[in-house]
Amino acid sequence: MAFRLVQTLFCATVLLASSAHAADPSVSFVAPMDGAAVSSPFDVKFAVTGMEIRPAGDMTSNTGHHHLLINTGPITRDVLIPMDDTHLHYGKGQSDTRVTLSPGKYQLTMQFANGAHLSYGPSMSKTIHITVK
Repeated sequence: MAFRLVQTLFCATVLLASSAHAADPSVSFVAPMDGAAVSSPFDVKFAVTGMEIRPAGDMTSNTGHHHLLINTGPITRDVLIPMDDTHLHYGKGQSDTRVTLSPGKYQLTMQFANGAHLSYGPSMSKTIHITVK
């Protein structure tokens, strides 16, 4: 009987640990897909799990908003994301946008950041490659 209880507790602990790991925050591109060929302008759709989207200025814990980085990679944790033509901010809490780029090959990196535009780091980024026709 005691062995059965220990076995049940062990299984419950393993399940809790795996479900906690599965809930780690992450971001992803819904569109376009990695390797896609698109015509400009094209739609970009962002997704986030394990955190909530809130507008810039909202400093609630475990919240933030998306940024699209063009031809640049993830930004180090707690570093301010620049605001320029290659670092696009979606501070109103948008989860989709329409992007216009000249024909060519591009690296798009989605970076999630807090209400002060401080990056959550590479673990909260996703990079894809596209070709604009």
